[in-house]
Amino acid sequence: MPTIADLVRARADDDGVALVFEDEQWSWREFVAGAVQRAQWLLANRQPGPFHVGVLLENVPDYPLLLSAAALAGATVVGINPTRRGDELAHDIRHCDVQLVVTESALAPLLDGLDTGVSADRIFDIDTSAYTESLAAHAGAALPELPVDESMLYLLLFTSGVSGTPKACKCSQGRLARIGSAIAQMFQLTTADVCYCAMPMFHSNALMANWAGALAAGATTALRRKFSASGFLPDVRRYGVTYANYVGKPLSYVLATPEKPDDANNSLQRVFGNEAAEADIDRFARRFGCVVVDSYGSTEGGASVTRVSGMPAGALGRGAEGVTVLDPDTGQECPPARFDGTGHLLNAEEAVGEIVNRVGAKDFEGYYKHPEADAARVRDGVYWTGDLGYRDTDGWLYFAGRSDDWLRVDGENFAAAPVERIIARFPAVVVCAVYAIPDPVVGDQVMAALQLRPGASFDADAFASFLSAQPDLGTKWAPRFVRVVDRLPSTPTNKVLKRQLRNEGVDDADPLWERPGRELRYVRRVSPVRS
Repeated sequence: MPTIADLVRARADDDGVALVFEDEQWSWREFVAGAVQRAQWLLANRQPGPFHVGVLLENVPDYPLLLSAAALAGATVVGINPTRRGDELAHDIRHCDVQLVVTESALAPLLDGLDTGVSADRIFDIDTSAYTESLAAHAGAALPELPVDESMLYLLLFTSGVSGTPKACKCSQGRLARIGSAIAQMFQLTTADVCYCAMPMFHSNALMANWAGALAAGATTALRRKFSASGFLPDVRRYGVTYANYVGKPLSYVLATPEKPDDANNSLQRVFGNEAAEADIDRFARRFGCVVVDSYGSTEGGASVTRVSGMPAGALGRGAEGVTVLDPDTGQECPPARFDGTGHLLNAEEAVGEIVNRVGAKDFEGYYKHPEADAARVRDGVYWTGDLGYRDTDGWLYFAGRSDDWLRVDGENFAAAPVERIIARFPAVVVCAVYAIPDPVVGDQVMAALQLRPGASFDADAFASFLSAQPDLGTKWAPRFVRVVDRLPSTPTNKVLKRQLRNEGVDDADPLWERPGRELRYVRRVSPVRS
């Protein structure tokens, strides 16, 4: 089986375009030469112990160059999340046994004063002459003659941390090479394609759904420092982008930009990602004249679900072999979901369980130095995703939220995701989050946080009328509290941080509307004055 090192070596004499970034461009021949130079630099700076290289960069050319260099040198890249701060950031670096860090001037101050376990002389800033000069010593170097096999640990990628502390997920060279080849085949990528990478490269989505596929196909990577909704279409046109990836809510943010009659006049053909709102998938495809493929997956790779044509509204799609829904307490398969004539789920308590893959344990390579987390993921040969879901009688799978997205209101249990899908239909909403807050008596109350479209304001009466007209809204599902925010708190991969919203609760939420009784109407709530 090929490795990432094999895929890099295969491009050494290719004069096609490998990378474009702002006004710069590299051929594959130039890119591989730069990767070889950095590989020899890494080897020259290697110390005893795990050959783990921390990369604290935005999406700049040195990121894919260092990824390629590490593959050739047999090193492991630790993707450091630049939104982490202080002790949490230091812990990430120490936990992964990083022996040197490559960063840039904009991010280097994040490390000041931290106990990372990496001495100051082992932290290299790509914007400095010292880094440039140390690389220059290896210009024109030969390819490293090192044994690299598919089982070698290649990446330590931190999970998003949506439902808890991020964990460093292991990915071997062989696994990423297989994923890249599968992406290239699935989307028929060729050397003529331009793959737009604006998702952060320290996260698996950018690497697995974009960079590895471009590498396998010999396509061009168009790199952007950070995702920008307003910059998306101009970049597509500027670089002739044919393929793009996403994770979380970027489609929603791009759709919230002002629509123009010629939006579909662009080169974009295929878009691939996960966790997009169902309505946004079709709207994005129509507006920009492309095909959008949304799927369910994770950094760990233990389970996947792909959307297919003809699937019911609200469904995730068909699960891969072995993917089903089990009761986490009994380990038994949950009964099929039953719906009424409006599509409302009638038996959530028995139908909602955890999405699992009975044969997925073989694809999970584990977390770095975290046996407890490994044990939680794999039990009795079954891979447990930590996500809630349910299946209908025809086998279609539905997403119900994270493992902590379970609400109990007036004795009724239900999941947050179906409520979010309904609220997302409200025209003024770009993104919403539904979550539980404690009821003063017992159980939970439903709270919704809404991010509105630019220029929109919250009309409480219109929102109440909208909810009352939704035939699939459960009797307990209408939010007790509605919070309006400028932007929902999210991870760098655009996944909403509900735990932060839960922690802020009601008193820290302003502006806020409350449903004072059972009647479906909302009144503005005045926040308490604090001394």
